[in-house]
Amino acid sequence: MRRIAISVALSSLTLSLAGCGVLGAAEEGGDATPTKGDDITVGLLLPETANSRYEKFDYPIIKERIAALTSKRGKVDYANAEADADKQIAQMQRMIDEQVDVILLDAVDSKGIADTVQQAADAGIPVIAYDRLAEGPIDAYISFDNALVGEVQGRSLVESLGSRIDTADKIVMMNGSPTDPNAGQFKQGALSELTGKVTIAKSYDTKDWKPENAEANMTEAINEIGVDNIAAVYSANDGMAGAVIKALEAAGVTELPPVTGQDAELDAVQRIVSGEQYMSVYKSYPEEAEAAAEMAVAKVQGKDIQFDALTRDRVDSPTHKDIPAQLVTVTALTQENIQDTVVADGIYKVSEICAGKYAAACAELGLKG
Repeated sequence: MRRIAISVALSSLTLSLAGCGVLGAAEEGGDATPTKGDDITVGLLLPETANSRYEKFDYPIIKERIAALTSKRGKVDYANAEADADKQIAQMQRMIDEQVDVILLDAVDSKGIADTVQQAADAGIPVIAYDRLAEGPIDAYISFDNALVGEVQGRSLVESLGSRIDTADKIVMMNGSPTDPNAGQFKQGALSELTGKVTIAKSYDTKDWKPENAEANMTEAINEIGVDNIAAVYSANDGMAGAVIKALEAAGVTELPPVTGQDAELDAVQRIVSGEQYMSVYKSYPEEAEAAAEMAVAKVQGKDIQFDALTRDRVDSPTHKDIPAQLVTVTALTQENIQDTVVADGIYKVSEICAGKYAAACAELGLKG
């Protein structure tokens, strides 16, 4: 998928939509006679449970927003594939057979799901790709600017090495699953910042994003490169970052090299507080989830103006061009901005982050709440 430049920041987009009455407009009427009323069913297919965000944020936020947009008459039919592509195909087929009104799809295997996406289209059910761009006749796509995620990670890793950085510094790259198109974009973005500045000594595409696979890969890298020769580790997400750190500690490392992450999971935020993990990428799940709910309702109710306003970007998949999209911006999360991001946005309470052994480190950082 080619990267599409964003002409405005998310905050500006949100303001502009609010200003013209678009956000929340599904509650007030539309530009055409609705094809459906408020009594709608939104199918929600999420990919796995290893990442806590899906159960903690995405599903409940989407469910709450759908209810608000439909005077509590709309409902969400939710299924999680638990990283099993075949299971997700069966889940989606069930939703098609039961004739849900619209499907929000976060694909386990973006290519493998394409035939089922086509079946949904043939049945007249719109499919909105959520967080990952699936192949097939997708009606719209909402995700974060994935190339930017990788750029932020790569840039942060370079910054972590400071003035001592050397092109001979050996970096291990722990990339995401090869079946997830986002992983390729993260990797591409990171390489745009790392290439020519450090040496990529080992690079892994981690099957199913599983931490245990990342830990095995990291152990292999340590054995081949030498634990003292690893200057930093690019980890595409927080779950794998934890596994990378575990492998380093098992090898006897006491002063950990900089390790990146993504998703701002609670244990990752705590590792950042303690200095075990250098950074994560904070992505506003409420913004993404609420916008996805808005898109789903506007699409199924035939409110074209609202839908178009929410999908001003365009992306290409391997099978289709110019897919309407919304690409959401991201933030590098470090010790310096925990208070202003995940705490200020209500993702975590300071009491959650600073529990137990993290209390002293939190006090040093001045976290309050």
